[in-house]
Amino acid sequence: MDDIDRKILNRIQSRFPITPRPFLTIADELGLTEKEVISRTVHLKNSGIIRRIGANFVPGKLGFVSTLCAAKVPEEYVERFAEVVNRFPGVTHNYLRDNAFNVWFTFIAPSREEIEKNLQKIAEETGIEKILNLPATKVFKIKAKFAV
Repeated sequence: MDDIDRKILNRIQSRFPITPRPFLTIADELGLTEKEVISRTVHLKNSGIIRRIGANFVPGKLGFVSTLCAAKVPEEYVERFAEVVNRFPGVTHNYLRDNAFNVWFTFIAPSREEIEKNLQKIAEETGIEKILNLPATKVFKIKAKFAV
């Protein structure tokens, strides 16, 4: 990764241009060509530095609810459990932690009832019955932008 890649990463973390040709807008701002910004962005995505490019929404403003979930999953079942969890479209993050509750994930859905129903499906399919549902009572949102 060189200085140009870093400039692109710093630029696309927020305020992504909503224009017919967003990469041209970014290229103009950075003194690059549109082709160069696209090819470098594709390379950063393919190399795993960029996970995704997409909008982030505030679930409550769209009438959705979100929750943080944690499960105790034996090490030999972690991969299978993660595969099942990741099939649900409302799961936005899924990660392993060094804790008795070792698999954590966030879930967004139109209602708490739908989340509960989906957690029950996950439990039935995986055999992991102890899944904590920890809905937020108040959100203290910060803007996550990292200077690269």
